[in-house]
Amino acid sequence: MRTILITGPGGSGRTTLAAATALHAAREGTRTLVLSADRTDTLGAALGTGTGATPTEITPHLTAWRPDAADRFREDLTAFQTRAAGVLDLLGAARLDAEEVTPLPGAEELSFLRALRDAALCERYDLLVVDLPPLPQALPLLALPEELRRYLRRLLPPERQAARALRPVLGRLAGVPMPAEWLYETAARWDLELAAVQAVLTDPDTVVRLVADPGPAGTDAVRDAALGLALRALPVEALLANRVLPDSVPDTWLAGLLAQQRKAIADWQQTYDVHAVPHLGRDPHGTDDLGALCVPGVNSVPAPVEWPVTDRIAEDGVLVWNIPLSGAVRDELDLVRRGDELVITAGPFRRIVGLPSALRRCTVAGAALREGVLSIRFAPDPDLWPGSGR
Repeated sequence: MRTILITGPGGSGRTTLAAATALHAAREGTRTLVLSADRTDTLGAALGTGTGATPTEITPHLTAWRPDAADRFREDLTAFQTRAAGVLDLLGAARLDAEEVTPLPGAEELSFLRALRDAALCERYDLLVVDLPPLPQALPLLALPEELRRYLRRLLPPERQAARALRPVLGRLAGVPMPAEWLYETAARWDLELAAVQAVLTDPDTVVRLVADPGPAGTDAVRDAALGLALRALPVEALLANRVLPDSVPDTWLAGLLAQQRKAIADWQQTYDVHAVPHLGRDPHGTDDLGALCVPGVNSVPAPVEWPVTDRIAEDGVLVWNIPLSGAVRDELDLVRRGDELVITAGPFRRIVGLPSALRRCTVAGAALREGVLSIRFAPDPDLWPGSGR
């Protein structure tokens, strides 16, 4: 299944254009599911039909779904209490009833990611259009699966499960139930679920479309978003310049706004595949208005983002890791090597990535940023490099 992630600054019209994208694909015969993260039914307002926790058929080939994070959180907590019943009874903990549970911070994000995974794995659809939250929430959301998996591996390393045969013996000696077994099983299950979400986000058929109003605020938001997405190796397939005024406007204050829009679009076209979506003169509502919006088709698939390692040992004695970071600024970059990982900080964003196997046997010899590509040089460590003579 192909997945299109759509996000943009708050108020940019990302939900409307997500609905329009899904509707256009459905009208071409593509079995499409549009998934929304909004608490309020902004998606339903755009489609002209209410949406909610149960997938709703809007038109032939088009289904809309807005998962209920509170319900999913209650289900997860109830299941957890059942699995941990022995330990909870030992501690004298009182059980929580489903009716008294309200979502904790972060629960909505995790519930939505699970819904995204479920939708992407559903064979009833050919295309998944995801209406993500606004950019300040969308970028951390996309980073969440990888970060949580890393935390789980650090806190509960899988190799420690090799001692699981000793736990029943230790439990009998201590005279109390040992929680490690269910704890590791829970961690393993979470890791599998997070891995499935991460697989959707890193799939070559998953792309991002940015929505922004062409202007100074939109330009700033796109620049920041591009850097955050590049650090996650998520390709921006298209930039949708929303609510573009017609070329012929009266010589009033609208002429100044039109000039501002033209400048922003011209700047964006140097980097992105820009699609101007004309202003309808009203807020789109219903499938007729959505069908009138000029959004790009869903058949093109851009080349995947790659971080290649170039062998320059013969010429310069180094391997070079090339990381595309569109929008990065030299003074806002920071690199820290920690064992077999590299901590990359670019502006307000940070990512910890595992080094390719060849680079783990090297030391960092320097880095440079040129034309939006961060090139990190690694010199082979004579004590670790094959054939070094030691």
